[in-house]
Amino acid sequence: MNHQELSILMAGLLVTSLVTGIVAADPPRPGTEGNELTENESATLWSRDADNYITQEEYRQRYGEDRSAVHQVANGTDITFKRPPATAATWTRNDFEDLDAGGPDTSVHPPHADLEDGLFIEDAHATIFGVQPSTRGHLEAGETPLYIAPNGTMRGFIDYRVRVPNGSSSGNTTISWSLTEHEIEEVRLKKNGKTIAERDGSHTPALDYQIEDDWSANLALEAEISIRLKKTVRTDLVDQTDVDVTYRTESRNVSDSIAVEIYDLSAYPYYAEYPNGDAGVAIFQSRPWQGYTLTEDGEARVRGIWRFYTARNTNWDTLVRSNRTASATVQSDAIPVYAHAYPSRIGPRAEPVRDGPELIDTWGTDRPSPVGTIGENINIDIVNQSYTTTYGVAVRAENVDREALHVAGIVRGVNASIAEPDAGSERQLRRSNLTAEVIQQNQSQATLRVELRDNQTGAPITLDNSRQYPIGGTTRNGYIMVADQRVETNASGVAIVTLDEPGIYTARYHPGSWLGHNPAYVNDSATARWHPLGTIEGWFALVFEVGWQLLPFFVMFYAGKRLLRMLGPEDIFQRNS
Repeated sequence: MNHQELSILMAGLLVTSLVTGIVAADPPRPGTEGNELTENESATLWSRDADNYITQEEYRQRYGEDRSAVHQVANGTDITFKRPPATAATWTRNDFEDLDAGGPDTSVHPPHADLEDGLFIEDAHATIFGVQPSTRGHLEAGETPLYIAPNGTMRGFIDYRVRVPNGSSSGNTTISWSLTEHEIEEVRLKKNGKTIAERDGSHTPALDYQIEDDWSANLALEAEISIRLKKTVRTDLVDQTDVDVTYRTESRNVSDSIAVEIYDLSAYPYYAEYPNGDAGVAIFQSRPWQGYTLTEDGEARVRGIWRFYTARNTNWDTLVRSNRTASATVQSDAIPVYAHAYPSRIGPRAEPVRDGPELIDTWGTDRPSPVGTIGENINIDIVNQSYTTTYGVAVRAENVDREALHVAGIVRGVNASIAEPDAGSERQLRRSNLTAEVIQQNQSQATLRVELRDNQTGAPITLDNSRQYPIGGTTRNGYIMVADQRVETNASGVAIVTLDEPGIYTARYHPGSWLGHNPAYVNDSATARWHPLGTIEGWFALVFEVGWQLLPFFVMFYAGKRLLRMLGPEDIFQRNS
């Protein structure tokens, strides 16, 4: 095909794209592409679609077939997951195989590609298609890191076109150009400028990498493109023809980069045994993570605030095909999909819900809602106000198998290694002994003395709520609730409470989490009664009050008795008769 024919074809493609609206591409219909996913699995991928729901009857009339229940639900809303699904990586790996370069006269590239031009090499680019396994985290506005597994694969797309100069003739001299060689010589993957993987040239390279002992990095895909042109100068003389052949070469380095967080987990567990035999487990990790299981069968488990959805990278919805004279936008046959993690309104959960572990504490960093980072056409239960990242989660359970403890991250396939904390992982958890007694009272007030001690040693328990973090430190938080007042004990384990109303009072000890205390304590309660009759003054006040209330009756009784004496019984009888 010559340049003129190719130009006509590309112009036609451009007109077609404008008429049919290809630039507003929709994701493939679930079940229509063989990407090793079922219809149900592929239906969950497209959280960024428009969710324009149609009924089963409308669907049957439009496509001539029925759809699954999951497909029907996904048509009207977006489906989320408790753990990062494998479907995103599976789809991306298989769809990548449908990505085709354009040949030496045509460059194919996504609209966002960074194009490079040289003297003969034009519209050259190297563009990252996807890095898997990975998860895009939505932490807050302006902070949406891409977490990648320490071992994974980067896939990229490299293409270019060669501008072969037009031939010319002048007098008896004719100049012609031809392309003799063109290739992608080498493809490299660099981490912070250092090559960590390389392979022979390819338009669609897949580079496996392994990164250790790094927190964050800049990954760059680089490729070296080279071409060789042949220039022939033919001069026709009277008795001979002179032919002069020379070669021109050109190389071009193209690249693309992406900032990533290396998601390599190390979790720190803390254990405690409750006085009744229950087990306490708390796990801390300084990055977002999914949750952990407590038993070998995996039925008892806990998860933090993070949930997941999958969505396509819309930068690859269309591709641009450009040649020397025109360009056209066409729908892409290859669309990368990523897993996304977001803080859910559902919040941390322990499972099974009814008879499973009891969620007793969570902690982390307070952040504003990341709802603004989600984008359009995504319907999920993301928090719409500030939230806590749940870097730490603690539970109480009847049974915990420490050997089977399994900590899962927000990147598929990445599980945390269990590390022993520097201060040790065991926490003592003891019974507390709370007592309460009225030590002073009068008619209007009473003074209640509350004392809190270690039930095992008798040592006083001092409460101090000034501590900010749940693990470590020497002070002890917690409080005692009595008469709608929250009080703390002093160094002697004593708190004094003033009561204004008579009654029965129950003091309850709410201990701080056992995560930051060693030893730690379980709650306790004590009851005290205050009644004004408990003192001589109270009895005197009661007699006085009752006497004062009955005084009018005594006066009336006395007056009636005096009246009877004055009149006598005979006078009363005569008056009545």
